[in-house]
Amino acid sequence: MKKIHIFDTTLRDGEQTPGVSLNTEEKLQIAHELARLNVDVIEAGFPIASPGDFEAVRAIAEEIKGPIIAALCRATTKDIDRAWEALQFAEKPRIHTFIATSPVHRQYKLKKTPTEIITSAVNAVNYAKNYTPDVEFSAEDASRTEPEFLYQVIEAVINAGATVINIPDTVGYSIPDEFGALIKGIKENVPNIKQAIISVHCHNDLGMAMANSVAAIENGAQQIECTINGLGERAGNAALEEVAMTIKTREDFLKAECQIITEHISRASHMISKLTGVPIQPNKAVVGTNAFAHESGIHQDGILKERTTYEIMCPQSIGLQENMIVLGKHSGRHAFRQRLSDLGYQVNDADITSLFEQFKMVADKKKEITDRDIEALIRNKRIEIPQIFHLKEFHISSGTQKDATATLTLQINDQTIKEAACGDGPVDAIYKTIERITGIRANLEEYAIRAITGGKDALGEVTVRVTINNKTYIGHGISTDILEASANAYIHAFNKIAQAKKEAL
Repeated sequence: MKKIHIFDTTLRDGEQTPGVSLNTEEKLQIAHELARLNVDVIEAGFPIASPGDFEAVRAIAEEIKGPIIAALCRATTKDIDRAWEALQFAEKPRIHTFIATSPVHRQYKLKKTPTEIITSAVNAVNYAKNYTPDVEFSAEDASRTEPEFLYQVIEAVINAGATVINIPDTVGYSIPDEFGALIKGIKENVPNIKQAIISVHCHNDLGMAMANSVAAIENGAQQIECTINGLGERAGNAALEEVAMTIKTREDFLKAECQIITEHISRASHMISKLTGVPIQPNKAVVGTNAFAHESGIHQDGILKERTTYEIMCPQSIGLQENMIVLGKHSGRHAFRQRLSDLGYQVNDADITSLFEQFKMVADKKKEITDRDIEALIRNKRIEIPQIFHLKEFHISSGTQKDATATLTLQINDQTIKEAACGDGPVDAIYKTIERITGIRANLEEYAIRAITGGKDALGEVTVRVTINNKTYIGHGISTDILEASANAYIHAFNKIAQAKKEAL
């Protein structure tokens, strides 16, 4: 069995998803989750892109142990210096440098000759090797590069010391047979290719990122670059959960294995969906809500007789529970802690107290608490930030014949402020009141509601995306009362705005 290295770029390419903006604390949370998944490499960011990206890469490099921590940089000394400045304290650092190689990029973007491209690539790898022995080189837009020229670039950078060679299908242009042939051609025509790992980074513009990644494995690729939930630029990347479960489910055909702890997949997927504000489509492979659902009577009959008739993988393999826990308002702290442990969460005493209080509040409003409810409480706890604004109480007056009115009481540090405002509906009235109390005016770009569980007493989750001064902030709120969840989501986003302003001082 050949080992396939899993290179996760959720924190770099995944954050390039339009509308996604993560702060350093959120990136650290994601990095810890990726380490629990046991990915081989975490690409923590692009340090020269912004001060925030630099700080996030540095924090991850200092704190995360286990995976290799990579940072992206262009083939320039300035970029490489900045990448190393962020990476230098990592347990296992990797500098990932790149330059475009395709004719269209050479002519229009870089305005460089093929010889100049090779020189820049070699110089970058040579320079990066002064910092760390682990250097990855990417030939951007490799799938649209002339194969003979690509072979020359790869041979040159391996001679300069590159340990990993990445072949990106940057614009998602390749067809699987074509991309597999490209990887095979590299193995057959680059004399020193055995001195480096072949990696691929496939985009999903034509819906073929996963298929191209599998074709690459079949033809000798040893590392797959991917993101949780397939996040990324434009139509996104190959999805880590699909790559890992394909390797696990079809290792008989691929003769390959990876070290991902797949039982953590569902938790990582939903956590990252919440932090990024990008919902998981119901029919998404592996992690969608319908992935293990069966509605057809024929399918249901088959499943009841033998699960493998219609399921090629079991829910437990990605961390889902078949049974739904029955906890209620009479359940004690010990049962609650035990269920957290059963679900794979290790929570300290202080957080147990806070979570148990939230659990009791939900239990007062619901007859039964399910695993999904508990995981929602955990996810909500993990994305908490310092609460400058805190909802104390609210009252809504609304009807078909008059404008809605919201009266809210917010605690701002040690001060309690009560205000009211009218709006087109209860949510609009709530948000206008919050803006009036906080003095913050933001544009609401997106408002989304989803039920975490079924039933009339379902725990509802609201996600908002707001912009202010060209920066995006995502807020979340959960409650059995959707108006309360709406208020908390907006307040959560405003707390992020206030925190960002405080850090900028």
